[in-house]
Amino acid sequence: MKGNGTPLPFLRNGVAQIAFVVKDIDRVVENYYHTFGIAPWHFYTYQAPLLKMMRYHGEERAYSMHIALTYFGPTRIELIEHLSGDTVYQDFIRTHGYGVQHLGVLVENMQEALVQVRRAGIAVLMEGAGFGKNGDGHYAYLDTEDALGVVYELIQRPSDRVPPEKVYPSPQ
Repeated sequence: MKGNGTPLPFLRNGVAQIAFVVKDIDRVVENYYHTFGIAPWHFYTYQAPLLKMMRYHGEERAYSMHIALTYFGPTRIELIEHLSGDTVYQDFIRTHGYGVQHLGVLVENMQEALVQVRRAGIAVLMEGAGFGKNGDGHYAYLDTEDALGVVYELIQRPSDRVPPEKVYPSPQ
C-alpha cells in the first residue's frame, strides 16, 4: 500500500461492524441466542434484484450471500453465509476457514471515500450497492489484510432498510 501523504479518516469514529463468515447461518444465530440471549437477528439475502450493483475486483459479477444482523451492545454484528459467485467471503474461507472476516467503518459519502482510497493506493476487492428501500446503500471491501491484518469494509448505510426476510426469534 502506498499513501499520498494524507491519512484516511475512516477509523476516527471507530469500528461500527464486526463480520463473521459462517458455514451455517441459522445454526450460528441459534447458538448466539441460546448462549448469550442475543436477539433479534434480521436476515437478508444479498443478490439481484436487491443489490443493484455487484463488483468483484472491479468487474461486474453476480454473487449471493445470506446475512444476519444484530447488535452486541453498540456494535453491529454481521454473520455471512456465502451462497454463490466469486466473493471475498469465498476467498476468506479458502485461505482461513470460517471466522472474523472484516471490520466495517461508516462513511457518509461512498464516492468521495472511494476516491480517497484509490488515491492512497488501496484496491477495492468487492462492492455492492442499492440494498436500501430507496435504492441507496453501498459497501466496499478494501485490500488491507496484508498491510493491516484485516479487511476493512466501508459502509454507507441506506436511509431506510427493506424489511427483513425473517427475524429470529420470531416476533410473537
